[in-house]
Amino acid sequence: MRVVILCGGRGTRLHSADRALPKPLVEVGGMPIVWHVVGIFAGQGVDRFTLCAGHRAEELAAFAAAAPWPAGVDVECVATGVDTPTGGRIHAVRERLAGAPFFVAYADGLADIDLAALVQRHRAAGRLGTVTVVRPELPFGVVDLDGGDRIVGFHEKPRSEQWVNGGFFIFEPGALEYLRADSVLEREPLEALAAAGALAAYRHAGFWRCMDTYKDAVALNDLWAAGAAPWTAVHS
Repeated sequence: MRVVILCGGRGTRLHSADRALPKPLVEVGGMPIVWHVVGIFAGQGVDRFTLCAGHRAEELAAFAAAAPWPAGVDVECVATGVDTPTGGRIHAVRERLAGAPFFVAYADGLADIDLAALVQRHRAAGRLGTVTVVRPELPFGVVDLDGGDRIVGFHEKPRSEQWVNGGFFIFEPGALEYLRADSVLEREPLEALAAAGALAAYRHAGFWRCMDTYKDAVALNDLWAAGAAPWTAVHS
């Protein structure tokens, strides 16, 4: 299967990390985060990638052309518009998907995801799309209260009780019919697929982290520096 990686982010909340770079090129362990995302898939046998570039697409294209990708991996970079929404980026490269199922991933999310298990879940569900859902670590500690206002305990940064969209999608070709050039993937297309009973969930309980802020970038770099980057375990 081909992987479509959404690389349009400007990284406005990452400015303290690197003001000069578009978000997919912000580094973790000395390599752009998009290189790590490709590595998650390549390490599990996926070898075809389309990077849907937006902000400063020429810089991403230059990196893609020169990067030390794993042997046998084909990575193309397609300029899909500076302000194009996520669904519109997939719509823009639909001709490259050859009428076959395909993965979609965000360029700023890392996980120790088992892609074979994701594919198995998708096939068993028999729906047009499957979304990996995660329970993220909350950014703050929480306070336990009794029936009144007495504090009975604390929990430091627990996991959310709710499941959220963690990226790492699989779609059947029929899902493309739900996309338009102006579609925000996470809104009308996914909502319509869900309403039609055509969307499944794959629950990922392992490591997942989105590099949304400078603090996230620091945390991911710290994991790499400590030799404890969980997303490398799936392709070590």
